[in-house]
Amino acid sequence: MKPKILLLNPPIYDFAAYDFWLKPYGLLSIAGYLRGNADFELFDYLDRLHPFMAGRKEQQSDEWGRGRFYCEQVTSPPCLEQIPRYFRRFGLPRNMFQDFLTKRQPCDFVFIQTMMTYWYKGIQEVIEDVHKAWPKAKIILGGSYVTLCSSHAQKLGMDFLIQGNNLQSLWEYLNIAPDLKQPALWQVYKVLNVGVLKLSDGCPFNCTYCSVPKIYGKFKARSLERSLAELQLLVECGVENIAFYDDALLFEAEKVLMPFLEEVLKRDIQVNFHTPNALNVRFITSELAKLMVQAGFKTFYLGFDLQWQQCTGSKVSCDELAQAVRYLTAAGAKPKDITAYQILGHPHGDVQELEKSMRFANSLGVRGMLADFSPIPGTPDGEYCRKWVNMDEPLFHNKTAFPIILLGFDETNRLKDLQRQLNRKLTSVRLEE
Repeated sequence: MKPKILLLNPPIYDFAAYDFWLKPYGLLSIAGYLRGNADFELFDYLDRLHPFMAGRKEQQSDEWGRGRFYCEQVTSPPCLEQIPRYFRRFGLPRNMFQDFLTKRQPCDFVFIQTMMTYWYKGIQEVIEDVHKAWPKAKIILGGSYVTLCSSHAQKLGMDFLIQGNNLQSLWEYLNIAPDLKQPALWQVYKVLNVGVLKLSDGCPFNCTYCSVPKIYGKFKARSLERSLAELQLLVECGVENIAFYDDALLFEAEKVLMPFLEEVLKRDIQVNFHTPNALNVRFITSELAKLMVQAGFKTFYLGFDLQWQQCTGSKVSCDELAQAVRYLTAAGAKPKDITAYQILGHPHGDVQELEKSMRFANSLGVRGMLADFSPIPGTPDGEYCRKWVNMDEPLFHNKTAFPIILLGFDETNRLKDLQRQLNRKLTSVRLEE
């Protein structure tokens, strides 16, 4: 008899959250490997197409499928009370999941996706509800939080933890042989308009602020056949917008990304591709830019900082950013859909250099975006942040909180206001043209 497995994507407790093509890809991938060997059901608190959302403003999406989550204001945790921002719970109401549990026969296993370390309050909530309704169900946690904060995660009351990217212990625990050639189980969604792909795992770089090497290890390309099969499945599910979750999408592009895109064109697959993770602009060539635009890439997020480029392993210089923008726009990418990321609140950052970085990106005619720094335990930069916060409490990893703790509320707001002004100026120029 096949085991019954509930796939659970928990709510988010945070100062801010936005559906930036956010899907529980790791959870769906594991379920895909077990396709045919278990019966699955999904409860995704962050599904904006859930019937509960019908008619609500949060269900509205922008042209690329992004939008706001349903949320409720809640009391800030004591350690974050000094942060002058509203704390919220993002996701479907708690009583909906409680009703879901009581109206169904208990599952044998509950798989829970974890992402940001400082989102563990949502994991606590769902574990409490599962324990109460289905006391015999085995709860299994995996993902970034479990890997980076395993000692903390062990206190939440689960039955099994999956640390890192090696799943052999999970297959042994379940006593099920996986089929690792299978794509993610996207069919578990009743309605789907946004999907996720990865052509590779890991990253060849060792940026001092990044946890990818610890979680995913060294760079390794996935097979072209599997990636194309997953793309085809997403198209069959009605997906129009697909975000790449690769941490090094452009690395060895001639072996990985370019063959994939050539097949997309050959098969005349019509979807919109997006790159929410910062692209390494050093690898953007004229040929690659043309191929990406022709194959359907619509938004381009580029990693950029003038500050601390040498000391952190940052991947890009001013000339390289400018050249990448020229290649992309010449290939047909719209400047309004090109965004340069700059990190706000890095412990080695310099505010004056950050402002120069923001203004330089603006001078190229592309949008800027301040990515709030989150100190990650186990990384050199994260460990350095013990000077300011208790890194053993994951709530202090919060990306909204840390820049305010480091720079102050007024200075953080000033820099964000400056970025908004620069972007508005660009919009005004385009309208005049």
